[in-house]
Amino acid sequence: MAITSPQVQVQMLIRKPASKVFEAFIDPELTKNFWFTKSSGKLEKGKTVKWEWEMYNVSTSVRVKEIVQNKKISIDWGDPATAVDFNFEDRGDGTTYVTIQNYGFALEGDALVKEVNDTTGGFTTVIDGLKAYMEHDINLNLIADKFPDKYKKLS
Repeated sequence: MAITSPQVQVQMLIRKPASKVFEAFIDPELTKNFWFTKSSGKLEKGKTVKWEWEMYNVSTSVRVKEIVQNKKISIDWGDPATAVDFNFEDRGDGTTYVTIQNYGFALEGDALVKEVNDTTGGFTTVIDGLKAYMEHDINLNLIADKFPDKYKKLS
């Protein structure tokens, strides 16, 4: 039996057209309403951008591998880098089924279990925030509120 690398996958129906949901991930002016606080630029194929979570004094480099308009965004991010695919399924009724997959973890044992657990929780928070922002124009402050004690120490 072949052992496959673990993969994190989260998904959610967003009641907005695929073009709008896709743009929410491409354009940092939109993305900062549900995920990071600052970006060095829009996502474009072949480009590397820096995403920042200023309240935690954390940042990461994001290399854009592929963009299929309104359908898919593929990136590498982190250190060590892992792959993330954002897939946007236009359901034909003004809604979009978003799936986020993260894979290519270079860890083993307890470190791998912790990373998969943390990543699952993180992307679940992102997709929940996306839903609130896209459908109700509400920034729930989920990322800032995920670790309020850590944020307080940095303030």
